[in-house]
Order: sequence, then structure tokens, then C-alpha cells
Amino acid sequence: MTPVGIFPLDRIERQQGCGRFLAPIGSFVQGGISVTTAPEGFHQLELVGVEVTEALGERIGESAAAGLVIDLRGELGAGKTALVRGLARGLGVEGMVRSPTFMIVSLHKGPISLLHVDAYRLEDPAELALHGWDDWLASSLIAVEWADRVEAILPARRLRVDLAHQGVNVRTARICATGPSSRDGVALVYERAIVC
Repeated sequence: MTPVGIFPLDRIERQQGCGRFLAPIGSFVQGGISVTTAPEGFHQLELVGVEVTEALGERIGESAAAGLVIDLRGELGAGKTALVRGLARGLGVEGMVRSPTFMIVSLHKGPISLLHVDAYRLEDPAELALHGWDDWLASSLIAVEWADRVEAILPARRLRVDLAHQGVNVRTARICATGPSSRDGVALVYERAIVC
């Protein structure tokens, strides 16, 4: 497995065909960027600054297609909404993206619409059906913050991103494709946006 790292925005534009912000590097620490890969099939990235978290989301959005579900987990302030702002930019969605904590669901229209779900206040995953979950599952990209609270309704095959604080303005993102291995949209996004 090739290690991957997130670089601060001013550090790299393009390297070895991987695109902005993500590039294969060795397994070492340089300039505050550490990279870990594991045989279990996940990548762990260190994200330095909110703009780098957004850049990761943008890269995922640029590679995504309708039908993808992104399972976002992490404590309060870990960067879930920042990653979704980047997703929106990568999908070509315009307008402000905020956490839909009190509304539960926000729809952002674009070439591929983004359904942004905040499941923090949900007590029953079935409540998402009231928001048109099944219809949106087929026709948009769905990003679910606090996904662990509605895991029962999520498809087995999805992109999972666990975000955690590591210090002042530093977070880690552990990213994996869940469910049975397949050459599907989840695998393609994982390979294009994360593994390069």
C-alpha cells in the first residue's frame, strides 16, 4: 500500500500525478505531516489546518458520483463540517455549507446534489426516511455527520472517515471503504482521492 499524506496548501500543487494536496511520500514525518498505512485497508492522514481538511473533502468530491455515502465520525469540532464544505466545492455545489444540526438534513443542489445529514439529534435512524433518504440515496451524494447514530440505515458499502483532534489545529483522518470489496463507486473514490 502506498503511503499518502496531506500537505499544507502552500507546500504542493502537483506531485507524481496525484493531484493537489495529496501525494505519495515515504513513511516519515516532514513539516508536521505524518503518514500511516495499515494492512487492514485504511489510510490515516494528518490534517494541518481547516483548509487542509476542506481540501481533502474537495478531492473526494471531485472523484465522487451520485449514490456515494460518506460516513463521518468524530467528536465535536473534529472537522466533519469542514470536510463537507470541501465536498460541496469538489461537487460544484455553490452556497454556504453549515452543519444542519437543528434541521437534521440540508440539500445543496449542484451537478451532483449533496445531501448533508447531521444525525446527532436523531433518536431513530428510521427518521431519515421522513427526509426522503431512499430517493436521495440513488440520486445524490450523502454525507452523514455522527453516522454512528444511524448506522442501521447506512448501506454496508460506503466511505468512512473518522476524524480526531491531535493538537492545536491538527486532526487525523482515518479513511476506509467499508463493506464487501467491490470495483464500485466507493472503491473508485477511495483509489482516486485517497490512495492516488
